[in-house]
Amino acid sequence: MAAGNIMAKKYTVNLSKEEVEKLRSLIKTGKSKARSMTRAHILLMAWEGEIDKAMPKAGYAYAECLRVHVSTVERTRARYVEGGIELAVQDRPHPPKQRKLDGEQEAFLIATACSKAPSGRNRWTMKLLAERIVSLNIVDSVSKETVRSYLKKTKLNLG
Repeated sequence: MAAGNIMAKKYTVNLSKEEVEKLRSLIKTGKSKARSMTRAHILLMAWEGEIDKAMPKAGYAYAECLRVHVSTVERTRARYVEGGIELAVQDRPHPPKQRKLDGEQEAFLIATACSKAPSGRNRWTMKLLAERIVSLNIVDSVSKETVRSYLKKTKLNLG
């Protein structure tokens, strides 16, 4: 493919020596999130001048090599150019999720789980607990998975 056919990258990655070392260290230690390590690989590959082999759009070779979507490569490049290495590698903070049960409702759930099982049953199941707190209008709705996660925090063993 002729050099004139390769599209110019909108965001060019020019890493400093310190940034290169930081990215290599992040990858080498292996103690970071997989996404952070992939982004570090993307930045290093872009800096090292990997050629976007026979692809008309920048990033396809990186994406193929790292098994990510091209938009991930483009987004990582853009975040680096616009905000630096930390912004490019780290995940954006996510807003905290609203808790399904407040303290009183959680206490009721735990007390119910510790109580005697309903007649005809040997023990409480997650589904029975979920149905019980909904039937008593403690909450409008709750899944058995939510019940399980709240009980897991208390290390309560229903078996």
